[in-house]
Amino acid sequence: MPPRVLNVGQCGFDHAAIAEFLSQVAGAEVDAADTVENTERELAKHRYNLVLVNRLLDADGTPGVELIARLRQRADCPPLMLVSNHPAAQARAMAAGALEGFGKATLHLPQTAEHLRQVLNPV
Repeated sequence: MPPRVLNVGQCGFDHAAIAEFLSQVAGAEVDAADTVENTERELAKHRYNLVLVNRLLDADGTPGVELIARLRQRADCPPLMLVSNHPAAQARAMAAGALEGFGKATLHLPQTAEHLRQVLNPV
C-alpha cells in the first residue's frame, strides 16, 4: 500500500507541485485540506503516514505552527512537517513536535527527496 500524505493549507498550484513530487519520490498518494476543520475531518476518515502543514493556511491564514500544536495532542497523531522557507518557523514547528520540514524553494533538492523517502518509506 502506498504511503498517504495529507497536505494542509497550500494553494492549488503548490498542492499540485508537492503532490507530484511526493508521488515521484515516494509513490505517495496525497490528499488536500484547506482549513483546521477539514484537516480534522480527513484525519478522522483516513490513516496518514505524514501531514504537511503550510506556514500559513492559504484559505484563512491560520498559523501552521498552531495547527501542529493542536494535532500533536491527538493520540493518533501522524508525523507532521511544516512547509516553510523560514528557519525560525521551522524551529517553532519542531519545538511544537513536528519533524524537520522543508520549504517550497527546496522542494526539488535531492536532500528533500531523501528526507521525505525516509519518513514515508522507513526501512
